[in-house]
Amino acid sequence: MKLRPLHDRVIVKRLEEEKKSAGGILIPDSAAEKPLTAQVVAVGTGKRTEDGKVHAVDVKVGDKILIGKYAGTEVKFGGEELVVLREDDIMAVFSK
Repeated sequence: MKLRPLHDRVIVKRLEEEKKSAGGILIPDSAAEKPLTAQVVAVGTGKRTEDGKVHAVDVKVGDKILIGKYAGTEVKFGGEELVVLREDDIMAVFSK
């Protein structure tokens, strides 16, 4: 079974961050914050404008993005923890 987002929604998986501080101290899971980087897993078709046209989403599957700490709705699907959010909640796309 697959999960397909509708309209301008995007499904992402948060990427694990370093569990060690810059000074070399290990950070336990209980003290770690939610990661702000995520990878796009699925993308909706886009937002429908008032004149009926569809404005395509700017990100694509596989993009590494920056999202807010509390952005979107967390869901469990197929044993994975995913986040469903609107395209507006994406702050930036990492590029090479």
